[in-house]
Amino acid sequence: MSNTTASLRRKIGSAGDLQSVVRTMKALAASNIGQYENAVRALGDYYRSVEMGLSICFREIAPAVQVKIKARPGQGAIGAVVFGSDQGLVGRFNDVVAEFSLKTLAALPGKPQVWAVGERVHARLADAGLPLEGHFTVPNAVKAIAPLVGQILVESEARYSQGAISELRLFYNRPTSGAIYEPVSQRLLPLDEIWRRQLAELPWPTESLPEVMGGETDTLRALIREYLFVSLFRACAESLASENASRLAAMQRAEKNIGELLEDLNGSFHRLRQSGIDEELFDVISGFEALSAEES
Repeated sequence: MSNTTASLRRKIGSAGDLQSVVRTMKALAASNIGQYENAVRALGDYYRSVEMGLSICFREIAPAVQVKIKARPGQGAIGAVVFGSDQGLVGRFNDVVAEFSLKTLAALPGKPQVWAVGERVHARLADAGLPLEGHFTVPNAVKAIAPLVGQILVESEARYSQGAISELRLFYNRPTSGAIYEPVSQRLLPLDEIWRRQLAELPWPTESLPEVMGGETDTLRALIREYLFVSLFRACAESLASENASRLAAMQRAEKNIGELLEDLNGSFHRLRQSGIDEELFDVISGFEALSAEES
């Protein structure tokens, strides 16, 4: 009996320690969600401003002086950046974006070249046989997103300018509501005529159109750089918000399961302990009755 109760004590202690870890990770995930969601909201307004600036540029600048943004000719591969996680305990977060990427790339012509952001999604894409060019480390804070975006832009623009890739797509999970997210894809390059025309046709919120100040070509180039940067930044921020939402949901499920396990273990421990006490009482009573019988 003592060995069994000792074993239950150890299990209860281990479950309690695990519950403390889960609660800590739950609080950390909840805290992280806030900073990434705030970044996504701020980026939404800035992204809209950049798009409207590009819209005005494309309306006013003559086609002859526009920046060369057409698709590269040739048979370049399709470049893809897949955002995942470096850490686990995120449910199906990496599986969802990996499966979506594989399905989307399989339907496109050409051989893909893929960069993974996160070791976990990198492993899943490698297991699926997708050709990987390398992987980047997932940022651990909002301020760490900008350096990652710079690395991705340098790598992808170098490949694009050399003709190694003719298209660049982003794959990531976008938060929808609560702990729910969905995989999405965005074509970042090429900045072709279709992209230019769609921006030029965006409705302006007022009747008076603004003027492009300074050099028109320089302004357009600056806006294009901001468009590429903010598109990657937003994709990364939305992926991080989804990752932490998924981790929070996973920790909530784990906390519930551990609570139920502790309840069962404590119940078993108390029943076993009461059974031992009852046996000892029966032994005392039996001994007392036996002594009483001998004296009589």
